[in-house]
Amino acid sequence: MQQTFAKCVAAVATGALLVLSAPAFAQSDSTHDHDHDHSEEHDHSEKHDHGDDKVYKGYFEDDQIEDRTLSDWEGDWQSVYPLLQDGTLDPVMAHKAEHGDKTAAEYTDYYKTGYATEVDRILIKGDSVTFFEDGTPLQGRYANDGYEVLTYKAGNRGVRYIFEKSGGDAGAPAFIQFSDHAIAPQDAGHFHLYWGDDRAKLLEEVTNWPTYYPAELSGEDVAEEMMAH
Repeated sequence: MQQTFAKCVAAVATGALLVLSAPAFAQSDSTHDHDHDHSEEHDHSEKHDHGDDKVYKGYFEDDQIEDRTLSDWEGDWQSVYPLLQDGTLDPVMAHKAEHGDKTAAEYTDYYKTGYATEVDRILIKGDSVTFFEDGTPLQGRYANDGYEVLTYKAGNRGVRYIFEKSGGDAGAPAFIQFSDHAIAPQDAGHFHLYWGDDRAKLLEEVTNWPTYYPAELSGEDVAEEMMAH
């Protein structure tokens, strides 16, 4: 599935019916002591070792969730889709097949849909997010629009952090939504990004979750990171 700026994209929930909570706007002055961990939002097997396994699997209390700023995702990021297309991630697919319920070819097909995007680079600095398609930039400025807690049929949950465009190029998407499996502030090691002009519809899409890793990593480095989790 090729993604354009006019299309909305979203995460896959494992055989699940997605149920949205009421819009949630986290308080920036929270005094709770929260875990900075990952919650599972997608039907894929990239694992992370960042603490509480229950939170990572999507089982957490509302008062553990904290608001986040764009600085958590600041940096220069590359899409992993070209790495899947050129075979660099073949060892990752083989690794998944050894531990999962699909063949390497089936995992490759699955991720071709999940990772598909024409935006091969994203640059985030301050409130500015610049999307690059074949080297052509499209820039928007974004302000915090809170978060949504997504509840799945299995009973586990995920948190989507949302930002609304406040300026920039007319063609830049009205909303961007981040998922990096965290529910509180921390620097992202990679993330899934969803963008479009309809906030609610964007949350309901369940087929495509473009994924980005730091631009300074080689393709082999990205593959090693994926297999290490």
